Amino acid sequence: MNEANFNWTLIRSFLAALDQGSLMGAARALDMHQPTLGRHIAELEAQLGLTLFERTGRGLLPTPDATRLADAARAMAAAADQLGRQASGAQRVLPGTVRISASQPVACVLLPPILQGLRLQWPDIQVELVVSNAVSNLLQREADIAIRMVRPDQGSLVSRRVGQVGLGAYAHQDYLRRRGTPRQPADLLQHELIGNDRQTDILRGFAQMGLAVGREHFALRTDDLMAGEALVAAGLGIGFIARYAARQRPGLVQVLPGLPIPPLPVWLVVHREIRSNPRIRAVWDLLANALPEALA
Repeated sequence: MNEANFNWTLIRSFLAALDQGSLMGAARALDMHQPTLGRHIAELEAQLGLTLFERTGRGLLPTPDATRLADAARAMAAAADQLGRQASGAQRVLPGTVRISASQPVACVLLPPILQGLRLQWPDIQVELVVSNAVSNLLQREADIAIRMVRPDQGSLVSRRVGQVGLGAYAHQDYLRRRGTPRQPADLLQHELIGNDRQTDILRGFAQMGLAVGREHFALRTDDLMAGEALVAAGLGIGFIARYAARQRPGLVQVLPGLPIPPLPVWLVVHREIRSNPRIRAVWDLLANALPEALA
């Protein structure tokens, strides 16, 4: 690759294709024609000498090279966004309120340090934090910006994947001293388990591992994510929580780290019509820059 002739503007198209999973979705997200975006991807592949996507009937499948380059590309895009804001004087945003929707763990663990930075940088912006595990409807203006674990499919919403949430089985060290440490997945059935009440995510996970587990196997049940974390931290049993949350709980130990628990993608979402609002755009950019590091 000739670094002097490298076209840095193609990175934006690459990231859109990576996040949206199709040329059509990426073109819609960037408000450009699909053939133009396709040419951008082809040109970037030619300049890098790599195949970044496998074209399938269901969309674009990123290659290992694309996945390997994603973090560097996101850092490049974030730096370009910051440079653009500084060049246009975007620091002088209009005062007012931005409404952010996020789940309990994200709002209680990930966001406070980020919002502290936001307040220091934008003291004239007030934040309304909608804390709910339900998906807020941006189309009905229930929030200006949402942090979601599912990718939105509405064409009027703009989304960016900012990372993923790793999940694991955790217990407090006091519990493990008392009850021992499981050595294989089937050993979990001999332990005090903390699981869901009405939700079935954990039950489906056990079923995929070939273990027949019902609600009756959970010594404590709750659908409240923060309550579940607190029960695990109190030494009441083994539960399944986010790794970023476990890092904030002293004494928690991950058990069976090889459990095949798929990570949850994290999407930053905004309505297309209000993304151009300087105040909302400033908060969007700050979250897009800060969340990947917080999730790492």
